[in-house]
Amino acid sequence: MSALEPPTLLLRRVRPYGEGDPVDVLVRDGLVAAIGPDAGADLPGEAEIHDLGGAVLLPGFVDLHTHLREPGREDTETVASGSAAAARGGYTAVFAMANTQPPQDNQTVTDSVWRIGRSVGLCDIHPVGAVTVGLKGEQLTEMGQMASGEAGVRIFSDDGMCVYDPLVMRRALEYSAGLGVLIAQHAEEPRLTKGAVAHEGPTAARLGLTGWPRSAEESIVARDAILARDAGARVHICHASTTGTVELLKWAKAQGISITAEVTPHHLLLDDTRLETYDGVYRVNPPLREAHDTLALRDALVSGVIDCVATDHAPHAAQEKCCEFAAARPGMLGLETALPIVAALLVESGEMTWRDLARVMSARPAEIAGLTDQGRPIAVGEPANLAAVEPDSPWTVVGEELASLSANTPYEGMTFAARVVGTVYRGRMTHRDGEVLA
Repeated sequence: MSALEPPTLLLRRVRPYGEGDPVDVLVRDGLVAAIGPDAGADLPGEAEIHDLGGAVLLPGFVDLHTHLREPGREDTETVASGSAAAARGGYTAVFAMANTQPPQDNQTVTDSVWRIGRSVGLCDIHPVGAVTVGLKGEQLTEMGQMASGEAGVRIFSDDGMCVYDPLVMRRALEYSAGLGVLIAQHAEEPRLTKGAVAHEGPTAARLGLTGWPRSAEESIVARDAILARDAGARVHICHASTTGTVELLKWAKAQGISITAEVTPHHLLLDDTRLETYDGVYRVNPPLREAHDTLALRDALVSGVIDCVATDHAPHAAQEKCCEFAAARPGMLGLETALPIVAALLVESGEMTWRDLARVMSARPAEIAGLTDQGRPIAVGEPANLAAVEPDSPWTVVGEELASLSANTPYEGMTFAARVVGTVYRGRMTHRDGEVLA
């Protein structure tokens, strides 16, 4: 067998979508070849066999929002370390945001990130192209060149910065409609958030922290929905965080506007009461909101008003978090804890099935990004991008034990029941019980 050819793989005792009795799944030539009790009949001698003990089998997860920091901040994360974290989290495709150093605002950089991801080979790394040169919000990038390059860039975003000028955003949407690509907006009106570090509310007022109003997000969501309508374009809202954004998404979708949105695990689980300790690990952009916002976001994800989960995985060096709260860099790790959090909040509560979880963490993000070989059903003939989940295997988060080069997790010391115990990427087992496999 060539080193480039995926092995024949037999996954013993798995339950696709957590339904029915355990079956075996045979993977051959990177595709699902058979499913059933006799799937492993007549295995070749070199076949790999993995007994997963009744684990739930899901399509591999797709993350539309990951920060891999390469090029420029390889001290905090690299494509290789981020890919390892992705594999351990059950992800088989991630989209690497453009706010690197230098930014991913030209074909040279996007193609370079794509090639590095291919050489690492633990998951698909799709570079996100910047909307504006230098993420400055002024001049549009050559989106067409990046889209037609080796990386085939399909999502563009200035995430970390809002494309705040309405004329620039209008032109970007018009351009994207012609190219068939997606603009993903970091919804933040910067004139409303100058110096802001926490959600504007009672907690920030009591703690003496400069407040970040919901209107800063909601005003951009409303504006961009209207701009997308008039341009006949698609727009995607990054890390939705407020009750008002949920209502605006309902309105826009009811009007037939082509708008989608993501929510992060931390905005589903955590609220601004965490800031009482002034621990910089809880500083994030947009900020942790109030408890009613987390409940509205959960309901919106269950109902489909919010389309998918995205991690906004954002590694930072220790000195960038272990400092005064207002000076801490915003962002949290997310790739290895996303599945456990969503499972704890929505599957264990009965609000979602495992099939529903697969929709919001795999199928729908793949559809939004236009991926044809990710987020596919678990069926014979489909690409073998898979995640095996043990739903009742309690584990405690320890930042230093995560695959990322950084350790800035807000879940330090928290225990979750579900965990990813195996990941199959294009027919190869890339992760098994915490060990990343080359």
